[in-house]
Amino acid sequence: MAKIRITKRFHFEMAHALHAYQGLCSNIHGHSYNLEVTVMGDASHIPGHHGDGMVIDFHDLKTLVKTHITDRFDHALMINRLIPENRVNALKSTTDRLFIVDFQPTTENLVGYIAGILKPLMPQGVSLFSIRLFETVTSFAEWYATDNN
Repeated sequence: MAKIRITKRFHFEMAHALHAYQGLCSNIHGHSYNLEVTVMGDASHIPGHHGDGMVIDFHDLKTLVKTHITDRFDHALMINRLIPENRVNALKSTTDRLFIVDFQPTTENLVGYIAGILKPLMPQGVSLFSIRLFETVTSFAEWYATDNN
C-alpha cells in the first residue's frame, strides 16, 4: 500500500520572552502562531467502516492537537526557567496560563517541543511525519521525523 500524508492546520495566540536575548524579543511579546501537523500512514480499506479510506479522521487529528497543544497554549505566556524568580513570581500574579519550560521558547525549540508531545499520542498505524510552526506570516520552523530518529 502507498503511504499517504495528511496535514491539518491550526492557529493559536501565545506570548513569550527570550531570556538573555540581546534585542526586543527579550521583552514579553506575542505571536499569532500557525501550526501545520502532518501525519503519515496507510489509508484504511474496510468497506462499510466509518474510517474507510482514511489515514486518520481529520476530526480525530483536530481533537488530538487541540487537546494537547492549541487549547493548552492559546493565550498563554511561555518563559524559560532561567528567568529570575522575582520576575517569575510577578508574572504568576498576572496570569493563570504561564508555562515555565526548560528551554528558550523560540519557534525552533517550540516545534520540537510540540513534536515531542504529539509523537507518542499517534494512533496505531499513524506516525507523525512533520510539524511546521509559523511565528509570523514569513517565518517558520520545521521538524521532520526522518531527521529526528
